[in-house]
Amino acid sequence: MTVLGSRALNRATLARQFLLDRTDAPVLDVIAHLCGMQAQEPQEPFFGLWSRVRAFRPAALDGLLTGRAVVRTHLMRRTVHLVTADDALAWRARHDTMLRQRVLTTYRRELAGLDPDEVAAAGREVMADGLPRTMAELVDALAGRWPAPPRRALGELLVAALIPMAQLPPRGLWRTKAGVRNVPLAIWLGRDVTPLRPDGPDEVGRALVRRYLAACGPAASADLRAWCGLAGLPAAVDAVREELVAFRDERGRQLLDLPGAPRPDPDTPAPVRFLPAFDNALLGYHDRSRIVDDAHRGLSVAGARVVLVDGRVAATWDVSAGSVIVTPLRRLSRSDRDAVAKEGRSLESFLSGDNIEGLAPPSR
Repeated sequence: MTVLGSRALNRATLARQFLLDRTDAPVLDVIAHLCGMQAQEPQEPFFGLWSRVRAFRPAALDGLLTGRAVVRTHLMRRTVHLVTADDALAWRARHDTMLRQRVLTTYRRELAGLDPDEVAAAGREVMADGLPRTMAELVDALAGRWPAPPRRALGELLVAALIPMAQLPPRGLWRTKAGVRNVPLAIWLGRDVTPLRPDGPDEVGRALVRRYLAACGPAASADLRAWCGLAGLPAAVDAVREELVAFRDERGRQLLDLPGAPRPDPDTPAPVRFLPAFDNALLGYHDRSRIVDDAHRGLSVAGARVVLVDGRVAATWDVSAGSVIVTPLRRLSRSDRDAVAKEGRSLESFLSGDNIEGLAPPSR
């Protein structure tokens, strides 16, 4: 079985993430290809798209959000993701069990004795009028029936697990500060969430395997699970295994991939790229050694924005008073410093219109 070294995996990841060469594809198609973008920090997807899409303009994403072609919703790993409307509806039911389990595990003591189905029915009844509500407003409407649980625990159970919700604009629009207002996905999009078939093949799981590999492969089953947080996918992997090709990495893990997916030469030059907080190029894997050294692995979950040099995390970056501030994590050569400075100036140009309010460092 062919062994793929760290550099080969790195170049494959960059190619599929549009980080080896920016793409001219429409923003909607890019978000679909990436299987969504983590978006609990509302401005970060704009940076991720700028690093991937040639001549990206924030208005393109704003239009997709206000036009309901993409939505902000809780999905993979119980985090807020920016996904296409089609994927939100197709994937949500497959994530329901995981979303419930994660909230109920986090608030095990606080929600003990609660019947989630009863709470869900009551919450859906309140939200049936289609009016946007904050989590606090939804909890207010139900607090008389369930006064014991802490408000935060009850609210997260409803909004992040029991009721498929869309977070409405203006939250998530460019340079806009806005709180979270929720509406059921089905009401916002005018279409119901696709139900799971209790019997029969796991078509959604199989689609997730294929889509993940197209965006992140070659990858191990552990990487797939780390990306989505779903249990039960080994059966879906087994079901599509004959469609796939297999490799091994230098640690001996089996890696699966789509036969025709890009696997560039490991010596392919990789340009400097500025990634947003919580980017899938890092969080999409259990083993992140293809892109970040173990010593800096924690940056990916701490909300640091990172700079890729020769395809690997080599610095962090933030914005201060309109300037991009880069903090190296290792010694950079003169040519690398020049390349980082050049890309940083391009990012400053992207940010230079009007003011940069709302573009402070993300929450740690």
